[in-house]
Amino acid sequence: MISGYATPDGTKKFAAKYGPIFDNYRTVQDLTLSNVGIGTYLGTPDSQTDLLVIDAIKKSVLAGINVIDTAINYRAQKAERAVGVAISDLVRDEKITRDSIFISTKNGYVTNDGDIKEDFWAYVQREYAKPGIIKPNDISSGYHCMTVPYLEDQLNRSLKNLGLECIDLIYLHNSIEGQIQDISKEQFIKNLRDVIHLYEQKRKEGKIRYYGMATWECFRVPKENPQYLSILEVLQIAKEIGGEDHGFRFIQLPYNLYLDQALMLKNQQSNGTDVSILEAAQSNGIGVFTSVPLMQGKLLAPGVLPDYIDLKPSLKCLQFIRSTPSVLAPIVGQKTPTHVEENLEIMKILPLQKDEFYSLLKKLTS
Repeated sequence: MISGYATPDGTKKFAAKYGPIFDNYRTVQDLTLSNVGIGTYLGTPDSQTDLLVIDAIKKSVLAGINVIDTAINYRAQKAERAVGVAISDLVRDEKITRDSIFISTKNGYVTNDGDIKEDFWAYVQREYAKPGIIKPNDISSGYHCMTVPYLEDQLNRSLKNLGLECIDLIYLHNSIEGQIQDISKEQFIKNLRDVIHLYEQKRKEGKIRYYGMATWECFRVPKENPQYLSILEVLQIAKEIGGEDHGFRFIQLPYNLYLDQALMLKNQQSNGTDVSILEAAQSNGIGVFTSVPLMQGKLLAPGVLPDYIDLKPSLKCLQFIRSTPSVLAPIVGQKTPTHVEENLEIMKILPLQKDEFYSLLKKLTS
C-alpha cells in the first residue's frame, strides 16, 4: 500500500517538472491540478483492456496530467486495479511521488468483480448479503446502494484495489439518480446526511481527504424535476456535520458543447440569486470536474462540431470545456495509443482567456 496523498508542495513540483505549460493547471484547496484529467470508465473487464488503461495513465501522467478519475464499478473493479498498477509502477520507477497525483474514485453502485468468474447476483449474495453488508431492500431498482455499511465496505475495497492508504477524493456516485425512484426526497436527504457522517469519519481516520458527489442529472435539471438537488442544501449538511473544515469540496457532472446546462441553466441559488451550478459551486468554494467531454465519441463525428477554432475535433471539445470559468478539468477517457497521443496535445497549448471564452460562447449561441 502506498502512503500519503496529494499535497500543495507535491502537486506544484509535479507541474513544474512535467507541465509543458504551467497555465494548464488550476489551484484548488491549495493543490496544483492539471486542467485535463484522465478517466477510466469504458472498456470490457479483461486483461487486454487493463494493459491499455495502465499504459494510457502512464503516458498521461508523464505528459503533465495529475488528475486521475475512476470508480469501483468501472469495469467491475478492474479500472481501479489498473489505476493502482499504473501509480505503483510510476512511484517505483521514481517518475512521480504519491503527493503529486490527485486520485478520485466513486462508490454507490452495486458491482461484482471482473476477476472472479461468477454470476453477478451470486457474487452479490456471497460478498454482501451473507455477511450482512447489504440487507433486504437496500439495493434500489437502479442497482444502487447508499447505506453506511455498504459504502464503508466499498471504500475499503477501493483502497485495496488502488493500493493506497488514502484516496484524495471519494464521490457518492449518482446517488439521487439511483435512489429517487424508490424513496422520497425527504428520505434521500436523511440518507445523505448519514453518508456525510461516514465520510467525515473516514477523513478523521485518514482514509480520504475530500468527498463529493459525482452526478448525472441532479445539479443540472430544473428545480421541479424529481432528481433536482440544491448544492446549498448539501453544503449546509456538510457544514453542520463537519464544521467549516468539512470535506465536501468537489462535484462532478456532465458538461460539453451539447450538454451545456451546467453553464446555461440558472437552477441554483447563490446569495439570493438564481445562478448556474458552475457559478454556485465556485462562489461556495466547490471545485467542479466534468464528465463526457466527447459525448463518448459522438461529438467527433464529421460535421457535428461547428468550425469555431482551428483544432482537431477532440481538442476543440477539451479546449471549450477546460476554458469555461469555474471548471477545474474535463475528465477524458482514453485507452488506444492514437487517442491518448491526440488528446495529450491539449497540454501543449494554452486554454482560452476568459474574454476569449465568452466571445466564443456568444458566437456559438448567436
